[in-house]
Amino acid sequence: MGMLPKIPPHLMTLADLTVPQINRLLAHSFYSKQLSKPWLKPHTPNTKKHSLKLPSQSLFNKTVALLFSKRSTRTRVSAETSATLLGGRALFLGKEDIQLGVNESPRDTARVIGGMCEGIFARVGDHTEIEELAKYSPVPVINALSSLWHPTQILADLLTLHEHAHEFAPATQKDDLSHLQTSIKARKHQKVQSFPDLRPLTVAYIGDSANVLHDMLVTYPRLGHQLRVASPEKYRAPPEVWKKVEELECDKGIWWGTDPREAVNGADVVITDTWISMGQEAEKAQRLQDFDGYQVTEALCREGGANPDWKFMHCLPRKQDEVDDEVFYGPRSLVFPEADNRKWTIMAIFDLFVGKWSIEDKREGKTEGSN
Repeated sequence: MGMLPKIPPHLMTLADLTVPQINRLLAHSFYSKQLSKPWLKPHTPNTKKHSLKLPSQSLFNKTVALLFSKRSTRTRVSAETSATLLGGRALFLGKEDIQLGVNESPRDTARVIGGMCEGIFARVGDHTEIEELAKYSPVPVINALSSLWHPTQILADLLTLHEHAHEFAPATQKDDLSHLQTSIKARKHQKVQSFPDLRPLTVAYIGDSANVLHDMLVTYPRLGHQLRVASPEKYRAPPEVWKKVEELECDKGIWWGTDPREAVNGADVVITDTWISMGQEAEKAQRLQDFDGYQVTEALCREGGANPDWKFMHCLPRKQDEVDDEVFYGPRSLVFPEADNRKWTIMAIFDLFVGKWSIEDKREGKTEGSN
């Protein structure tokens, strides 16, 4: 068994990962999901458990500390359930449970928790808080959400798009579409499906420039997708985020304006997020006024010229000001498969970062699930 690196691998933002590393996480998420799902179905007397393959048990007897200073539904549930599937445990530590921020510094907290747990999954306020945790932690620190970045959400979004890749096939190419559908049916009969390829998409984002968009900005263009963003003039990416965008040369694949109809032109996917994040409640009236006309609707996307088969995504929780019921609960919506996939992408992160301390694929370019 090889020696672990002296410096633990941390995940602050997807900007810190290479494209092969991002693809590795996505493929591993897809593979882990396939191995895990049969174990989660109701087992009957006829269930052949011996024929099922366990997912990685890299967290066996290990604990991931969940340091959450903000409320959470999807992130907390996905972290706790995925740690269990990996043979380990997630230990929830809310802001009322520990001394962090009251009688103890992030530096001391990172060292103490890192001395007893094998990973730290932190949902914080200002991004500097998680940077300080990572600086002093002897174990991997994963950003579960900060003021600047939300890497786990974007991984879940991308996994969802790959799983629905067949829905983005050009409708005019009948032969290609037929071939693709046949291929999908064939894969269903395989024990392990290969990770679906995804054609380059045009992705429109309508709303506030917040942590979800920031990780999109440094990721989607590197994967070959075009981003079209609409936000009011004063709601633009902060300088430290745009610096990362330019360093990665992602700005070449981004259009940014103020008109949501212009942003959705040619869009395959339309995404929005909350306009009022936690801690911004006092700004609610002003923000609702500033984002007037930004609600995602069928009419807006039709007038703007989105592709006829466009799909909708939202990281949740959703408010009706951001998207109406027709879109949110309609056939275009991928929001609930997107929410489900938080579990599988966090499972992959826990396995590779916390369990194995490596996200490199050492099998000569092959990823799990490939033929």
